[in-house]
Amino acid sequence: MYWNPKIECMPKEQLKQLQYRELKALVNNLYSFNKFYHDRMKVQGVHPDDITGLADITKLPFMYKQDLRDYYPTNMFTVPNNEVVRYHVSSGTTGKPTLVGYTKNDLEYWTEALARSLTSVGIGPDDTMQISYGYGLFTGGLGLHYGAERVGATVLPTGTGGTERQIELIQDLGVTAIACTPSYLVHMGDVAKKMGVDFRRDTKLRKAVLGAEPWSESMRQHIEQDMGIKAYDIYGTSEQAGPMFTECEERKGIHIAGDIMYVEILDPDTGESLEPGQKGEMVVTMLKKEAMPMIRYKIRDITTLNEDECECGRTSPRISRITGRSDDMLIIRGINVFPSQIEYTLLQIPQVGNQYMIYVSREGALDNMVLQVEIKEEAFTDKLEDMIRLRSHIESELKKYLNIAVTVELKAPGELPRFEGKAKRVIDTRKLRGENKCRRSSHSCQFS
Repeated sequence: MYWNPKIECMPKEQLKQLQYRELKALVNNLYSFNKFYHDRMKVQGVHPDDITGLADITKLPFMYKQDLRDYYPTNMFTVPNNEVVRYHVSSGTTGKPTLVGYTKNDLEYWTEALARSLTSVGIGPDDTMQISYGYGLFTGGLGLHYGAERVGATVLPTGTGGTERQIELIQDLGVTAIACTPSYLVHMGDVAKKMGVDFRRDTKLRKAVLGAEPWSESMRQHIEQDMGIKAYDIYGTSEQAGPMFTECEERKGIHIAGDIMYVEILDPDTGESLEPGQKGEMVVTMLKKEAMPMIRYKIRDITTLNEDECECGRTSPRISRITGRSDDMLIIRGINVFPSQIEYTLLQIPQVGNQYMIYVSREGALDNMVLQVEIKEEAFTDKLEDMIRLRSHIESELKKYLNIAVTVELKAPGELPRFEGKAKRVIDTRKLRGENKCRRSSHSCQFS
């Protein structure tokens, strides 16, 4: 089922022609009326007349998150304040927050993208959808809310927190779909078990749209096998608009609305363009944004691009699951480590639960990583030799996959903190001491 088949199934060459027309108009507008882009293009030595085809986008300068902070709050905007109908603000953990403004048309394109996405996973008028993302300055809640209403679903705007009450509402109101972080859905499953609630038997919840933090295929399998809920990945950042793009029911990549966003994949070290299927850093150009347009914005997320037609019939390009960030990866003794790699490894070990924390420090001149891991209740024992054996096995598996030694500390069920919003699983004290050159990861690389 399609929401907008004319666009979603548009032949690829027609889509590229449409993207070029949108890009050309955008570049002309920004060069003429936006000081930031005009000055940046002048420094780069590029003029709008130099953009004669879609491939010429590589001539244009990059935009960085620091630019948003440098021009905070509204100096990046291209419309007067009386045309801005909403603001969203991301967290300012590394300095000033980033503020994004929206015109009426910006909100319309955002909602349109989500309507296509939710339709592609089979959500529509017959569904009741619970939105368990945060509402307010965070983009997740409101974005999914308006998208779900657009496709005709009944919306239950619970936000985050009050997990037992949320589970009761899922039962009482016959909720069929939910949008939240994957870690919160797993937490909800743990709480439901303590309440004596079986999601398969006692609820109608069968679909989940999960994002705002990296999650692995193994976690998807865990959710589906343990809870009976089919899980779909969603992608978006506040700078783009918010959550916008999901997998379809084929679940072979996240469909990107090509008429709304143009995607490049670059080598994070050289900046050179990579071919489809090669993993690299994603750079995005928002083709239709009015309040705060973006050309070649370096989001820093690591993924691959697939331009082949999907089995669902959509011709839009697809990105693979986000595996980390070029700036959020942990560099431990010269080895690049992503939290998603650690999660994948842990989920292969039957005795390990769903909760873990990563602590990175520097002892003298050496980096040190400690991983605290919760053990499942049935695997936890007072027998010291069994725990030592299990810890050694986990450390061995991590070294095999990460090529680095990790110290593991085993924790009893329920001992580690839970997160109702984005899971913050990494504490890197090297940065807190001003020593970390690789930027601390909070294990949350998607929309904010």
